[in-house]
Amino acid sequence: MNIFGIGLPEMAVIMVVALLIFGPKKLPEIGRSLGKTIRSFQEASNEFQNEFKKEAESLEQTVKTTAELEPKQIEATKSQPENAGSSPTS
Repeated sequence: MNIFGIGLPEMAVIMVVALLIFGPKKLPEIGRSLGKTIRSFQEASNEFQNEFKKEAESLEQTVKTTAELEPKQIEATKSQPENAGSSPTS
């Protein structure tokens, strides 16, 4: 078991030190608040990832649309001078 690069022996030492510092009555409360903090951080991270993916998809769709329209605009621009140069003479 390896969490954040900390193995089981290191986790046990940290828990013993925390128990000595905070006492057995405060430790569950601290654990709960730490769990809530980590959970809210994960939710914010997931929300950020989802928003980033949504914006990336939107940008990708815009690029695809622009790539589809650009050749049509270039062809229209090329055909305009040809039509403008052939004006009928009276």
